[in-house]
Amino acid sequence: MTVGIVVVSHSSKIAEGAVELAAQMAPDVGLVAAGGTDDDRIGTSLEKVLAGVEQSLVDSGGDGVVVLTDLGSAVMTAESAMEFASNPDAVRLADAPLVEGLVAAAVAAQGGAGVEDVRKAAEAAGSVSSPEAAKRTDLPDPYGQDDPDASGDFELINPMGMHARPAAKIAGGLSGLDAEVTVNGVDGMSIMALMALAAGQGSSLHVEARGKDASKAVEYVGRLVKEGFGEL
Repeated sequence: MTVGIVVVSHSSKIAEGAVELAAQMAPDVGLVAAGGTDDDRIGTSLEKVLAGVEQSLVDSGGDGVVVLTDLGSAVMTAESAMEFASNPDAVRLADAPLVEGLVAAAVAAQGGAGVEDVRKAAEAAGSVSSPEAAKRTDLPDPYGQDDPDASGDFELINPMGMHARPAAKIAGGLSGLDAEVTVNGVDGMSIMALMALAAGQGSSLHVEARGKDASKAVEYVGRLVKEGFGEL
């Protein structure tokens, strides 16, 4: 089981499209679209959102549910649904941009993160708009003066470079390792940070890792890059 995610939007098409996108990067995560009114007009429906939350609670097997919303009144609808939920303590509302937050949350859930960490992953996605904003500051020195336990340089060979799916593969795989990893100075476990690098074909990725699984982490990223992320 993994943490479930419910997407609340004023538009059923937006909710369904966002879920379809996230499912490409997190195939094992239960994603529920709860968009539009009961008669499929623009708006939100407490009944539809509550049904989505309850479905997700069952599908997650007790691991918990994270809810993401688009506009203001969707937040109020989600909050009301959480109050009426059968297990409100297992539900978290993320204050995050819908698409970026959903993708980050889905990958975190795919990697086995708990409900609170999935919520935090969604919210962290909203603060990353450039590589500079995503630079790791919690490591002794993410730029290399404090030597990493393992490192490597790899040239991107896939035609589209570092877009959403490669970023998700890197972040998802690293989340299961005991290592702190940076890629060109940004958090290797953040999809949004990796995408913000805007690294195209032919660009070089400098990977540094610290921790028990440092070597495995560098080898993992290197293997993905050399295989073209399965896109060749």
